[in-house]
Amino acid sequence: MNKPAIASDWLLEVNNLCCGYGGEAVVKNVSFALRQGDIGCLLGPSGCGKSTMLRALAGFLPLSDGKISLQGQAISLPGRALPPEKRRIGMVFQDYALFPHLSIADNVGFGLNRLSKAERQRKVTELLELVQLQDLADCYPHELSGGQQQRVALARALAPEPTLILLDEPFSNLDADLRRRLSLDVRDILKTLGISAILVTHDQQEAFAMCDQVAVLQKGRIQQWDVPFNLYHEPTNRFVASFVGQGSFILGNTLGPDAIQSELGVIHGNRAYRWEAGTPVDVLIRPDDIVYDEHSPLRPEVIEKTFAGTSTLYRFRCSESTEFEALFRSHLDFNVGDFVPVRVDADHLIAFEHEARQG
Repeated sequence: MNKPAIASDWLLEVNNLCCGYGGEAVVKNVSFALRQGDIGCLLGPSGCGKSTMLRALAGFLPLSDGKISLQGQAISLPGRALPPEKRRIGMVFQDYALFPHLSIADNVGFGLNRLSKAERQRKVTELLELVQLQDLADCYPHELSGGQQQRVALARALAPEPTLILLDEPFSNLDADLRRRLSLDVRDILKTLGISAILVTHDQQEAFAMCDQVAVLQKGRIQQWDVPFNLYHEPTNRFVASFVGQGSFILGNTLGPDAIQSELGVIHGNRAYRWEAGTPVDVLIRPDDIVYDEHSPLRPEVIEKTFAGTSTLYRFRCSESTEFEALFRSHLDFNVGDFVPVRVDADHLIAFEHEARQG
């Protein structure tokens, strides 16, 4: 596991965080840090602890061990925590959590009672313009679409000028296209304001498109906290390699520190491994590692085909134990049963000791 260095200039610092329910630890020894203006993500399968961690950050769940600091101030320690309303942390929920009896303008201005009426109105107008809903100020939540309601929820969370925004799977109730567009819009809004955020999601595309740093969680622990590029191309362990993106493991044997002999030929890459020559390894082959090459002697059989408009995802079989996927532009049109000349062009060599040898 990669543990980022904790520096005094981080906006959010989480050190050795442990918490859970009924005395049972769900999140275990988690550490990460977020810079001012960055958007971080807690990414993982259901039950991995990402929502539990978000509740701890918000102040809804006590710590059994560790420390959470915001702008250098400890806001959560075992037995001592700053109340949620005093943390200057905003939250955007999956179900919007708008007040149905209040207009859109009144929903956004709900937490601004400390301001004068004129100041509150100015702030609400400013935020509705920011989320492009200024023409719907007098409407009620039920009159808006799901995407519009989520924009209202974001504006309401931004109104008190929080130091940090927590986003709890905020787009999961939306259709795929709207989800993609709204996540990018929210990123633009947060970046424009320079506000940091933590997003919880199980959607990798959403995490990669929206966030600067992503934590991949498994069973309450961070497996890797990194930029999206490194999670995909330089995973630190087999779980991250399998969970992030698409890919298939094929069996190989090391020839040297950066060369592996496999059924797909000799695979070279950018990593130098310390295994002895002849060590059995599992090599991760991504769909974008495979290229069409009419001169290649390697001709696996197409066993599945998924057309996606601009591209087509093929599943190939070399033998009973070796199958892999390839993503080709859709002009290259092959049928199930065809034998297609391909080669491996893997700039990033990702391999792990063969599972049968582990332990």
